[in-house]
Amino acid sequence: MNKAQQDFYEGCRSRAVMLALEEDRYIGDITTLSTIDDNRVGRAEVRAKEDGILAGAEVARQVFAACDGAVSVVCHHSDGDQLMVGDLVLEVSGKLAPLLVGERTALNFMQRMSGIATKTKLFVEKVSHTKASILDTRKTAPGLRYFDKEAVRIGGGRNHRFGLFDMMLIKDNHIDASGGVANALRKARQYRKKHGLAVKIETEVRSIDELREALSCKPDIVLLDNFGIDLLSDAVAFSKENYPMVILEASGNVGLHNVAQIAETGVDYISIGELTHSVKALDLSMTISLD
Repeated sequence: MNKAQQDFYEGCRSRAVMLALEEDRYIGDITTLSTIDDNRVGRAEVRAKEDGILAGAEVARQVFAACDGAVSVVCHHSDGDQLMVGDLVLEVSGKLAPLLVGERTALNFMQRMSGIATKTKLFVEKVSHTKASILDTRKTAPGLRYFDKEAVRIGGGRNHRFGLFDMMLIKDNHIDASGGVANALRKARQYRKKHGLAVKIETEVRSIDELREALSCKPDIVLLDNFGIDLLSDAVAFSKENYPMVILEASGNVGLHNVAQIAETGVDYISIGELTHSVKALDLSMTISLD
């Protein structure tokens, strides 16, 4: 992404944190307001309740700072660290009310992001003996894309396109509506040239015939969608022999049980929607103690 796009997503991140807090407290945390004295101070510890990869520690810091700029957050582990059950992740100290207001929002971000990072790390380890990179998709929670994709990076994966603006990805519906792969690629190349866009063009293909048609148009990336292992191997062999500069991406029905086999066919990328669309949160908890 260029600087303008990066600034846009940084803004999305900040707005998402504030929206998460606002939807939780609305007119205020009436339980805390009714039971906790304004001047009461304390300390909170966030600990891991299961093993996994930490992600979202810096987001949690942002959440607590938004509740009270005077709150102190000490990170005992950094994003990307391996956590074991019982590990102390964060210590938060200051006025007790802001700690309680921010507790669930901070944990929600950290648990979701850590779950994504942990799952991503499992996939990355499965293909570590190959050249393949693990990619995410746009199958993210609405409003949380920046965090979901950041968690994938923390887990050792790579980001596919962030949105509809930073890459042309010609999918099956585009192909069918354009009258075929070649027509869709031709139109995409014309549009890119006309508007001076510095973006890559990727096209999905569903068969060897579509692959041959696509490669003749020299896209930057070809997405091999739902190809079996044998068909993937044939597609890679043909592509690398005749069009060695084209990047090959595999997608569809990818799991921990078969990702290594897919990587061993020689594809460059493997994109996996499961990283972000079926998240199992990592269990973390926060405990308050009084000063």
